[in-house]
Amino acid sequence: MIQVNVTLTETIRVLLDEKKYSTLRDILITMKPFDIAAVFEELQDEKTPILFRILPKELAADSFVEMDEETQEFLIHGFSDSELKEIVDELFVDDAVDLIEEMPANVVKRILRQADKETRRQINELLKYPEDSAGSIMTTEFISLRPDMTAEMAIKRIRRTGVDKETIYTCYVNDENNRLIGITTVKDLLLAEDDASVRDLMEENVISVHTLDDQEEVARIFSDYDFLALPVVDNEQRIVGIVTIDDAIDVIREEATEDIEKMAAVLPSDKPYMRTSVLGIYKKRVPWLLVLMLSATFTSTIISSFDAMLASVIILSSFIPMITGSGGNAGSQASVSVIRALSLGEIEFKSMFKVLWKELRVAALCGLTLATANFIKLIFFDLRGYDNAVIIALVVSLTLVGTIIMAKIVGSGLPLLSSKIGLDPAVMANPLISTVCDSLSLLIYFGVASLLLGL
Repeated sequence: MIQVNVTLTETIRVLLDEKKYSTLRDILITMKPFDIAAVFEELQDEKTPILFRILPKELAADSFVEMDEETQEFLIHGFSDSELKEIVDELFVDDAVDLIEEMPANVVKRILRQADKETRRQINELLKYPEDSAGSIMTTEFISLRPDMTAEMAIKRIRRTGVDKETIYTCYVNDENNRLIGITTVKDLLLAEDDASVRDLMEENVISVHTLDDQEEVARIFSDYDFLALPVVDNEQRIVGIVTIDDAIDVIREEATEDIEKMAAVLPSDKPYMRTSVLGIYKKRVPWLLVLMLSATFTSTIISSFDAMLASVIILSSFIPMITGSGGNAGSQASVSVIRALSLGEIEFKSMFKVLWKELRVAALCGLTLATANFIKLIFFDLRGYDNAVIIALVVSLTLVGTIIMAKIVGSGLPLLSSKIGLDPAVMANPLISTVCDSLSLLIYFGVASLLLGL
C-alpha cells in the first residue's frame, strides 16, 4: 500500500510538471477525499495550489477538510480571496470552525473576511462553546420540521433545504418555540402516505445532549446507540445543532490517542509523530521523566535504609528486581482494566468498593499462584543447598502475595480516586503505578524479612 501511494504521488508530480491538467483531473476525480488529502500532504510544493484548482468545487472542499492544518495553511497562502471564499462557502460550519481553531491569527482574519455574514455569525456562535464540549463539535446545519406538517410537505422541505445540510437522513421535529419534541427519518417519510402527519410519524423519546456536555460522553452515546447523528440542545431544550458520526469518530480517535500517551507518561500532542520536531517530542516527554526519576529516589532511599539487613543476608538483594517487577506488572494490569472501564462508562467512583473487592480476590488468587511457583523454584533451583533456604523462600513468596495484593489495590484505586477529584484517570497508569508499587513492595519485603529472619 505504501509503495502504491508513493508511486501515485510521483505520477501526479510528473504530470503536474508536464502540465497535463486534464489527465490529472481524470485521476483525481476517481479518488476519495482522504486519499487526495494524503497526496497533497506528500507533495506540498509551490504547484499544489494549481493541483487544487483542478478539482471540482465540492470534491476540493471535501478533500481540504481531510488535510492536516499544515497543508491547509500552505494552500490558503496560495489562494486568491475569491478561491478562499469558494472553499469557505463549501465547508460545513463545524468544519470551518475546526479550520479556524487550528490556523494562526492572520489566516483566521482572511478566512472570516471571505465568509458571508450568516456564516460568520454561526462560526462565532460555535466558537463560544468550551473546548471538548458537545457545542464545540456540533454543526448548525440540520433538517428541522414542524409536527403539523404532512409527509409530503416534509419531503418538499428536505428537497428545498437539504442541499446545504450535513446530513438529511434524520430530521428533527420542533414546536413553535424551537424546542425538540421528536425525530423522524427520511425513510419513514418516504414510506408514509402523503397526508400522514409528521406528529404521527415522529418518535418522541429523543436522546439528546446538552451543549456543555463533554465530547467524550457524546462519543460514548454514539457507541452505545449506533446513532448517525445526535441532537444538541440548550438549557431550555431548544435544538441548537447536531453532532454527526464523523465528528464522534474523530473524538474517539483523539481521546484514545491522548489516553495512550498519558498512560505512557507522555504529554498529549495534537501533531502526527513524523511532523513533530525533535524538540517538540522532547518537551512532551521530559516533564514526566523528571517526575518519575525524582519519585524513584524513594526506592533507593528505602533500600539504603535496610543496608544492614541486606549485608547480613546478601541473597535477599537478588530477589528485589523480581519482587518490584511483579508488583509493577500487577498494578499496571489493574489500572489499565479500571481506566478502560471508566472511559467506557462501565464503572464510576461509587463502584469503588465493588471494584476493590473484586481486585482483592483476583490479587489473592494471582499472589498465591505466583508465590507457589516461586517457592518451588527457589527450593529446588535457586536456593538449593543454601542455609535457611526454606525461610528465605518463604520470605520471598509471602512478599509476593502481599505485593500483588497491594499492587492490585493501588492500581485499581488510584484511577477511581483521580476521576473523583477531576483528574484524568489515564495519568494514573503504567509509569506512575509502577513507581508507587516499587516503593511499597520494598517496604513489604523488608518487613516480612525482618519478621521471619529476626533481623
